[in-house]
Amino acid sequence: MGQHHKSARKSKGRKRNTSIKTIIAVIVILAGMWLGVGQQPTNWNTFVNHIASSLFPSNKSVKSDQLAKLDYHSGDPSYIFVNHNKAQLDPDTWKTNRVIYANLDNFNRTSTGNLAYLAPRNVVSDNNRVRQFVEPTAWHQKFVNGQPIINRGHLIAYSISGGIDTSGRYHPNNSVGDQNNPKNLFTQTSFSNQRVQTIFESKIREALRRGNRVIFFAKPIFRGNELMARGIHLEAISTNRSLNFNVYLFNVQSDIQFDYASGRSHIDRSMKVPEP
Repeated sequence: MGQHHKSARKSKGRKRNTSIKTIIAVIVILAGMWLGVGQQPTNWNTFVNHIASSLFPSNKSVKSDQLAKLDYHSGDPSYIFVNHNKAQLDPDTWKTNRVIYANLDNFNRTSTGNLAYLAPRNVVSDNNRVRQFVEPTAWHQKFVNGQPIINRGHLIAYSISGGIDTSGRYHPNNSVGDQNNPKNLFTQTSFSNQRVQTIFESKIREALRRGNRVIFFAKPIFRGNELMARGIHLEAISTNRSLNFNVYLFNVQSDIQFDYASGRSHIDRSMKVPEP
């Protein structure tokens, strides 16, 4: 009996050692790959965060009332789940194809969020888009490496708002999506807009193209009286429940630090935001 226990302990010990060795080996391999492609760690925390996110992808989930308190740290995932990625919208409330555009707050921010009841007919191409000229709060554009660091981020995307006018009503003769509507724009980093939010907008378009109706809520998250949103909360559900997500996207950009009180920014090469 004693010999059996000794053998069992040795077996468990060997398994633990093997697991530890495996993890160490993976870290070494990832470190070599990272350095091999020229990604030199600017500090130890950035390096550790990058390796940790590679080994253990985040499935962190928070409550919606906690979002404004969240701080982003270099190397963290670009978005997180809210309510375990389950929308807190009732698909049975879909009655009319429309968008409820909330009024701007006292600081001219889109802080209340917009609610869209979407149908397949709202999907449009970008062919009729016009030049955007509205400047949301915290609009301080600059170019880094020849590229703009901020965009006019739409709460309800142009591509899924075809036929909807600025009052939120659908008109069958209107072939374009929402454009230059101050109630539907906020200052968003190029990365958050083009690399992250488009992922979830694509999910909505796909659901609509399959003939589904979708309820979509988008709300920029501001901290206190700050003029630039810390992120944007997106949740959507289709009436047949095949589409269902609830996420928070951090309003961040690699190599840039933002002053969210004003929207002004400066270059910080230690700031890294991994691809989603």
